[in-house]
Parts: sequence; C-alpha cells; structure tokens
Amino acid sequence: MTKTVAVLGTGIIGAPVARNLSKAGFEVRAWNRTPAKAEALSGDGVRVAASAAEAVEGAPVVITVLTDGPAVLEAIRAAGPAAGTIWVQLSTVGDAVDELVAYADEHGLVFVDAPVQGTRQPAELGQLIVLAAGAAEARETVQPLFDAIGKRTLWVGEDGRTGAASRLKLVLNTWVIALTHGVGEALSLAEGLGVDPRHFVDVVTGGPMDNGYFQAKSAAILENDYTTSFSVDNAEKDSRLVLEAAGRAGVRLDAVEAGRARFARASAAGHGAEDMAAGYFASFVK
Repeated sequence: MTKTVAVLGTGIIGAPVARNLSKAGFEVRAWNRTPAKAEALSGDGVRVAASAAEAVEGAPVVITVLTDGPAVLEAIRAAGPAAGTIWVQLSTVGDAVDELVAYADEHGLVFVDAPVQGTRQPAELGQLIVLAAGAAEARETVQPLFDAIGKRTLWVGEDGRTGAASRLKLVLNTWVIALTHGVGEALSLAEGLGVDPRHFVDVVTGGPMDNGYFQAKSAAILENDYTTSFSVDNAEKDSRLVLEAAGRAGVRLDAVEAGRARFARASAAGHGAEDMAAGYFASFVK
C-alpha cells in the first residue's frame, strides 16, 4: 500500500479528503490555487506544497479534486506527474473525462475515474460514496484511500478510461437537481399561498416521500441557513454538464433544463456562493 499521496484541490471536498487521508496514516501533500485554503490543513499533518509540481514529485498516487474538467486538466498539466503514477480523478467533470483520459494515455498515467457522491458533511465525516472505474492493477493501491474518505466504493468499470463512473455521476446529479428544486418550489409555493411551510414538512416527514436530503434542504430554507455544502454556482455547472451529455445522447431533460435556469437566476440574484438550497430564491426573481 502506498503511503504518499498528492491532493490537488483543497476546497469543500478536497480539504476533508486530504485531512481524512492524513488521519488514516497517509503522508499527504496538498496544493490549491488559493494557497490559504491549503495552508489551513497544515495543522492536520498535511504538508502544503507551493506548487502542483512540488506536491506530486515522487508521489505514486495523485488525486485531483477541482471544480470541473478544464480546472483538473490545467492542474495535472502544471503538476506533470511521472509516467506510471496513478491518477485518481474525484471531480465531477462530465464528458470532459475523455480529455483527461487522453492526457493520461499520452503521459503514461494510470487513470482511475472516481467521482464522489456527497457534499461537505459526508466529506468531513469520511462518508462519501466513491464511484470508481479503473484497471485491476490499480485497485489494490487505491482502495485503502477510498476506505479513508468514503463509507462505500462502487466499482462500475474495469477500465477508468471508459468514463463509466463520471457518466454515472451525471445520472445521480440529475436526481439531486430534481430533489433540490422539488423542495424549493414546494416551500416557495407555500409562502406564496400563505400556507405554513412547516405543515408541508410535517406531512412529508415519516412517509414514503421523506428522505434525509428532503429534511436537510427543507431545514436550510426554513431556518434561512445557506451555509455551503455545495454551492448554487457549482450546481448550475453540474446541471450544464448533465444537459451537455444528454444532448449528445439524444435525451431530452426538461426538468434539468428548468433546474439549471433556476440556479442561474438564484446566482444572478446574489446567491451563487450559497448552498444549492438557495435555488429556492429563484421563485421570487422575475
């Protein structure tokens, strides 16, 4: 089992990933485009690198956790890991995974496609779900890392170069978008009609329509607490990735298109950096 891991990207997901790997006994080197975000990890036993190249030097495994495909590609190009390095890609990148695979092939990297399902709290608790596709020879090396950051790993492909895990993540995000806007629109209609929104939550609670996500997002809206677990702007980006993939597949996704527009309106109204539950405000923007 490798003990040295480089983590490129220390945002909402990347920081707890680095922290939990360090707690599990790995030697973690972290880099972030905004240095202050990486510096915050120095007290957790994480070595903060001044550059992406410094972070990956000599590390047998490199993990990327950045906003989107272009950001990931920019970081891995700057890092320049050596041929034979295992590259574990945790970000939501959609069909941009094909460009990442091409880079990995060109530079002799062993690519593991492994986007994660979960936001800030699951990441902090080491309870992410890892959707993974990768060659058999890499699994023995990366599984201990996945065990440190997640509660479950679902292997969906023998070869990370197929993008199978990234495409599954798009399917999952379609469901997340629907749930988020379902809660937000129901509560906004309650306000518009003068209905006590807590009555709506009470009726759903404990029934077949109830789930943990409903409880978390309805509580955020009712308490006006939009502390970011996953931002409106990132949710809008993920909606676009879903729609782009659906377009290429010849699948029409009307609800996701409407959801993307809602996130965009909420962002334009000043809620872009807030939790995606703040898509609720799109109901009150003309």
